[in-house]
Amino acid sequence: MIFTDRVDAGRRLAERLMPLAEEKPVVLGLPRGGVPVAFEVARALNAPLDVIIVRKLGVPFHRELGFGAIGEGGVRVVHEAIVRMSRADEEEIAEVERTEQAELTRQARRFRGDRPRIPVEGRTAIIVDDGIATGATARAACRVARAQGAARSVLAVPVAPPDAVASLREDADEVVCLSAPPDFSAVGEWYEDFSQTGDAEVMDLLTRSTGQRGEAHPGR
Repeated sequence: MIFTDRVDAGRRLAERLMPLAEEKPVVLGLPRGGVPVAFEVARALNAPLDVIIVRKLGVPFHRELGFGAIGEGGVRVVHEAIVRMSRADEEEIAEVERTEQAELTRQARRFRGDRPRIPVEGRTAIIVDDGIATGATARAACRVARAQGAARSVLAVPVAPPDAVASLREDADEVVCLSAPPDFSAVGEWYEDFSQTGDAEVMDLLTRSTGQRGEAHPGR
């Protein structure tokens, strides 16, 4: 299954998720690329949209290879096997974590601005990304939602490798994945347009989502 872009992926994902609308969920997009997908899901389900801030921890000198992830509230997920394989020492690993923690704090402040975090306590949290590679980031996001008191977490993505989908069922109450190709190698290969999503686009989509719900439900 090939997606035109993140908007197309979000609309197709929303169709699959429509039965969840009656649960009045909160949709949480993973910045940056997951937010355009999540925006379409939130709009279709008439649900509030927020970000769930998680940062991938990349191996020193090979940052594209993730050895884990950190999330809001002190959530930390680490693949020890990848750390050992990288031969990075403790200080190098600690420096990566310090850098990503600073970026996590910056993103939370930049994306939400003065808006408070939308509470998920006692609600269904639909966690959305544009795809999954290793699964560390998605796993951390599910743990963040759980730590924030979500009654149920649904991880929803357009594409992911089959093994990641299977393993993530341990962290999410439900995993919705439109395509799990056995020949998966990278998320971007399943999109015709996988151009980078910038901070400005994320903030615009969050503002638009708030405005649309405010217009439709002025009493809420």
